[in-house]
Amino acid sequence: MQISSVNDVKIYNLSHGKSLPEWLSDRKKRQLQKKDVDVQRRIELIQDFEMPTVCTSIKVSRDGQFILAAGTYKPRIRCYDTYQLSLKFERCLDSDVVAFDILSDDYSKLVFLHCDRYVEFHSQHGFYYKTRIPKFGRDFSYHYPSCDLYFVGASSEVFRLNLEQGRFLNSLQTDAVENNVCDINPVHQLFATGTSEGRVECWDPRVRNRVGILDCALSSLTEGTEVQGLPSISALKFNGALNMAVGTSTGQVLMYDLRSSQPLLVKDHFYNLPIKSLIFHNPLDLVVSADSKIIKIWNKDNGKLFSSIQPQTNINEVCIYPNSGMLFTANEDPKMNTFYIPALGPAPRWCSFLDNLTEELEESPESTVYDDYKFVTRKDLDNLGLSHLVGSSLLRAYMHGYFMDIRLYHKVKTMANPFAYEEYRKDKIRQKIEESRTQRVQVKKLPKVNKELALKLLEEGDDEAEEASRKKKGKALPSILGDDRFKVMFENPDYQVDEQSEDYRLLNPIVSKVAQKRKKKLRLLAKESVSSQQVAEDEEEPEGQGSSEEESSDDDKSWVEEVREQRRLLRQEGRDRRRQERKDADRNTVLLDREQNGSTDTAESKKTSQLQFYQIKAGEEFRSFNDMARKQKLQKASLEDRLKLEEHSGISNMADTAVGSKQLTFTLKKSEKQRQQQQAERDHHAERKKLRRSAGHLSSARGRGWGGRGRGRR
Repeated sequence: MQISSVNDVKIYNLSHGKSLPEWLSDRKKRQLQKKDVDVQRRIELIQDFEMPTVCTSIKVSRDGQFILAAGTYKPRIRCYDTYQLSLKFERCLDSDVVAFDILSDDYSKLVFLHCDRYVEFHSQHGFYYKTRIPKFGRDFSYHYPSCDLYFVGASSEVFRLNLEQGRFLNSLQTDAVENNVCDINPVHQLFATGTSEGRVECWDPRVRNRVGILDCALSSLTEGTEVQGLPSISALKFNGALNMAVGTSTGQVLMYDLRSSQPLLVKDHFYNLPIKSLIFHNPLDLVVSADSKIIKIWNKDNGKLFSSIQPQTNINEVCIYPNSGMLFTANEDPKMNTFYIPALGPAPRWCSFLDNLTEELEESPESTVYDDYKFVTRKDLDNLGLSHLVGSSLLRAYMHGYFMDIRLYHKVKTMANPFAYEEYRKDKIRQKIEESRTQRVQVKKLPKVNKELALKLLEEGDDEAEEASRKKKGKALPSILGDDRFKVMFENPDYQVDEQSEDYRLLNPIVSKVAQKRKKKLRLLAKESVSSQQVAEDEEEPEGQGSSEEESSDDDKSWVEEVREQRRLLRQEGRDRRRQERKDADRNTVLLDREQNGSTDTAESKKTSQLQFYQIKAGEEFRSFNDMARKQKLQKASLEDRLKLEEHSGISNMADTAVGSKQLTFTLKKSEKQRQQQQAERDHHAERKKLRRSAGHLSSARGRGWGGRGRGRR
């Protein structure tokens, strides 16, 4: 059970209890019910009061003994017996139920309007008859005097089905394109239908003629109401002979007297969601209106809010048990909620023990999703060292994290940081000591963080106090140091002002000049307050004004020059830093080359370690003199050393151009695969060379003989 209070009205959620995870098996749930005390203390008012997936509508029979609910999936109807506090029967249907009604005092006569245009009739034993309407239906009402069913839906016609004759009668032709809802007044049997154009058409069933039209769309647009489209009628309910409530798709409820075309009251839900249910609670003159987010209970005469209920899931329909303070809601959730509000009325007769029970139970709302499980993210698992448990049965993946047993979480957290409590205790003791020190005589001292800023603020505060004392009227403004909103700036080291940063150096000249102008202005005001004669002289001499203007213009130029100077220094520091990085990189390269070449010249290594840096302002295309020294050393080295260095660095040639730039020629190293392929080719050529047949056995004399015969023939 959960108790909440809105406008000092206590609301008991009887369906609320310790939530059990859905992945637990039935066996584990039964074990929890046996062992866990919190699970045992749950109030299960009606056994199995839920649907497999979603409940779409819920109603109470006129005798108050049976509660019927329609839901999915699969489409079904469930009947609960309040005298037995359990499920009486369940019937599965062929398609989803759009609306249903109870024609008898008990459950023996039921009518279901399905989403596939079928109208299904059930009797006490079960299915009785099925027929079909021409258009898709959205709502229907039963006219008891004539035994007619009026169906409205995606059509301008209102279809009439007479249950006594068993046939369709002539339809009612409305001016609307579509009709959303309908209702029949229980006193004078006036039939009303709400259209998608925001109108309500009223018909007299005795003569089958329209007797009036109400334009509710324009009436719902009151001052301060924001709508995004044309309000259509989404709910309709009669109260007595003359009162009617109309709910719109934009979240307004209009109260009408049938003798007037203007609404008596317009109540806005401020959620811009369609009104789904309207119920009159006549003993207290209250109206219960609900959209998908909230249920509001308010006075029908002045619209004053009595109380409100906001479930965790979306609402489909609301039903009040007759002459009591109990509400049932059909939700987008398997569990159907049950609320008990003692201020609306007593508990029903079949659960009268609630009156005594609710006086004793005072529980605060639960904020956790599951009481026995802790939600942790992947970062929390890394901090606790439990990343290896991902994928095991100890962690259950859920959205962007995991659920783990709360006992395991506390145990691992204690092991990961065993001194957390000691540190917490020391911090608390330190805070108590600091609080006791504040009660002593305060010595004016600077804080540990931002000392220069605090000193500057103190000086400015003293100047303002002096000026205020001179004027002898008013008082100085409070300092930032004494304001609790800025206390963290002088305590937390993260708020330390970095005076070497680029932003501070560029902004500091402007701030300092503004402070100087402010001090100068204060001094001028002090002089004016001391001597009014000087003020008169200043007014007679316009030269003083010109001098002040010149000073202000000079000040403006001065801070601009300071900003430019700071920017120039920043650029110069950046160039020096980049030049230093290049020199360090070149030095590391030379040292690495000497180590790989096996050089043992300690004198040269000492000289290279003691590098001297020079700043050349001629241009960026020239390098330092150290590069020239390294080049001269390379030229003095032997050819073998230079070739080894070039082979190691991949540079086969380096030459200087006329403008001082460098021209490099690279020799790409071959990969291991290429070297293996070339070696295989060389081996293949060597093998072919061994197997090649020589032509040395051919005699050269034979060649000469051919030539001789040739010459003789010629």
